[in-house]
Amino acid sequence: MADLPKIFEDLLALAVENAASDVHLKTGRPALMRVAGQLVEAEMAPLTAEQLNAFVDATLPTRFRERWARDSQVDYSFDRMAQGKGRFRVNAFLQRNQPAAVLRLVKVKPPQFAELNLDEKTMLKALELMEGLVLVCGPTGSGKSSTLAAMLRHVNEHSALHVITLEDPVEYVYADQRSSFSQREIGIDVESFPMGLRAALRQDPDVILVGEMRDKETFETALHAAETGHLVLSTLHAGTAQQAVQRLFEFFPPEQLSLARRSIAASLKAVLVQTLVPRLDGEGVLPAMEVFIVDSLAKRLLADGQFERVPELVEGGADVGSRPINQDLVRMVRAGKVSKAAGLAASPNPKAFEMNLSGISIQSGRIIQ
Repeated sequence: MADLPKIFEDLLALAVENAASDVHLKTGRPALMRVAGQLVEAEMAPLTAEQLNAFVDATLPTRFRERWARDSQVDYSFDRMAQGKGRFRVNAFLQRNQPAAVLRLVKVKPPQFAELNLDEKTMLKALELMEGLVLVCGPTGSGKSSTLAAMLRHVNEHSALHVITLEDPVEYVYADQRSSFSQREIGIDVESFPMGLRAALRQDPDVILVGEMRDKETFETALHAAETGHLVLSTLHAGTAQQAVQRLFEFFPPEQLSLARRSIAASLKAVLVQTLVPRLDGEGVLPAMEVFIVDSLAKRLLADGQFERVPELVEGGADVGSRPINQDLVRMVRAGKVSKAAGLAASPNPKAFEMNLSGISIQSGRIIQ
């Protein structure tokens, strides 16, 4: 591979310095960086096709060159750790017959629970299960990957386990501490999530991270891993614990639902649903979380298909660690971390939030002061 042109070395350094999540390179315009969720144009001359071809030539591994020539698009990673610029996941492609690329900055150091304002007791409750399926849910951009990274960092620091991650793309890089990590990137190290999961079961895993439950085959394979004594962590797009549970059953046709209910009820251990709330000091956002711990009562109700009872289980499950998102929002407002207005905007039940903030809570139809 050729040396990376200086214009891109400088651009990557700028992206790291500004904590950009992505860098967009496009023929005919200056580079764009996504900073705090917004695209910001770099102060530079428009990029030329020759410059972008030189970028791909300098960073594309030899084994992917035939794919690039054949398909005019390719996924790959390249490392600039030695230069202090981190590791990048690249999707190079043609648009209007001109080269372009989007780079995702892979975070080297996973965060700690405290950095993300996550309740450590809740996180440890999910991790101490050590088998079964734990889902971290929320919309795109709600910080699911960061929460999972904090969980795996804790595992790495405190447990001697084999952790296998299957990601598209790899979001964080883990240096082995007490645990041994095998990180596999979809499309580069392994063809698909199901293929990686099947292989993982033959690689003596303790914990398996599946970046996203995308389809029935992935979910069924992950469910099998959870049923056979492994802790499986994954993400799902869902706004509440009830929605998350219902989405799991959407993977199955009607004739398989009865068996699926029993299997999911036996394997699902916890559902964590988070949303991001603006900080009161204006310095970014904080996650607020709904927690659903699947105890013996929840297992029976899920096996019976009584998904409408999940909110009730969340509200009344404080003794097993469940809690509604309002409880987290109230905690952050009282701690001066988010405003009351932000808490109201994030709450799925603003009236209940107002009552909770004034010291009144409702559990199983009873008002408690």
